[in-house]
Amino acid sequence: MTKGILIANRGEIACRIIRSCRALGLKSIAVHAADDERALHVQLADAAVALAGNSVPETYGNPAALVEAARLSGAEAVHPGYGFLAENAGFAEAVTGAGLIWIGPAARTIADMGDKAAARAIAEEAGVQIVPGSRRYEAGEMPDAAEIEAIGYPLLVKAVAGGGGMGMKVVEAAAELESAVGAVQAQARRFYGDGAVVIERFIRRARHLEVQVFGLGNGRAIHLFERECSIQRRFQKIVEETPAPGVSPAVRMAMCAAAVRLAEYCNYAGAGTVEFIFDADTEQFYFLEMNTRIQVEHPITEERTGQDIVALQIAQAFGEPVAVAEPGAVGDRGHAIEFRLCAENPARGFLPSPGKLTRLILPSGSEGLRIDTGVREGDVVSPKYDSLLAKIICTGASREAALERAREALARVEVEGVATNLELLRSIVVHPAFIRGEQTTRFIADHPDSLGIGPVR
Repeated sequence: MTKGILIANRGEIACRIIRSCRALGLKSIAVHAADDERALHVQLADAAVALAGNSVPETYGNPAALVEAARLSGAEAVHPGYGFLAENAGFAEAVTGAGLIWIGPAARTIADMGDKAAARAIAEEAGVQIVPGSRRYEAGEMPDAAEIEAIGYPLLVKAVAGGGGMGMKVVEAAAELESAVGAVQAQARRFYGDGAVVIERFIRRARHLEVQVFGLGNGRAIHLFERECSIQRRFQKIVEETPAPGVSPAVRMAMCAAAVRLAEYCNYAGAGTVEFIFDADTEQFYFLEMNTRIQVEHPITEERTGQDIVALQIAQAFGEPVAVAEPGAVGDRGHAIEFRLCAENPARGFLPSPGKLTRLILPSGSEGLRIDTGVREGDVVSPKYDSLLAKIICTGASREAALERAREALARVEVEGVATNLELLRSIVVHPAFIRGEQTTRFIADHPDSLGIGPVR
């Protein structure tokens, strides 16, 4: 009997997982809210289960409903994708408790690495350097003045349970600290049900680098190289590439080794990403967090290495041999860059722009071009979900070749009906500082005029 995998997600990542299921000869089972009945991921899947209701808590964020959908569909396993419940230890436990296979790391690992304070402690135990920071401060608890003075300004206040750039605030001076901590605690309580925060030193000329790891669950892990993810808005990535430009071979090797060391220390199983802050002035890197799921930007690693990371996740979860662990299995095939096309308005602080896609033309049929999407022309972009429309992935033998393909691909994109960041992406790919590889996490904030947008906070 063909194995069935329930995909506990929607949109682009659900469509992406369906492709790997099809290539592996596995049955893909979609789930959908009532208003997603005609969504692309539902149309592509081999079977679909309706979830009662339209809100996220009723549907894609409802562990009990998803486990019941898996039971009704006859699925053997559940793949959470990214977002929603992908890093929810309780959901992982509910899946395995129902006798199903969880395609991801152990629930205990998800819980440990999902708590930023606990993750910092684990990284330090594993011998991975961390950014100077504080202990955990619970909701309503204000920081200890002596501890904060030892860290030094500027600071970054971070929700312990946060993710995807949510629940963060930069503090420049002591007079701003109390209000910033209170604001992040309130936001964290509202979004995550946990108002605790940690406080770290904020590195001004920071780059956001990360390493794709794959753990075999037996104390061994490998890396699939690093990714550059510095170009962000609201602490959320919009452009990623691999290899990271301007990083020396020695630093790259040390960072990848640190990521593997952490994964092995955790006895990690499956795909994960170890994120680092890289100080552009000192070339020091510090552990930021570990994401215990597939990343949005995983396609650039797949294009560089020739590996299907979703297929690796599935094989590992089913207890099958994972060929990526064999010597020479991971290739190194040049350079890859990803641009996230989103329904948002850069001129209005990147506010989401829901509405009907009256026109959507995405380039196809070109060498070195990959498009990952979960929408079609005529679909309605809902304000309830992530604003991502498509990922435009361009590859080449060199960074210059990949950039040239990216310029050509972005020029062929057409979107009408909603505001998008398309013009911003087109401006980034021709920007002299980006071409020189001089991106930091403040790239957009530092170049608003030349990127054609207003001031960015």
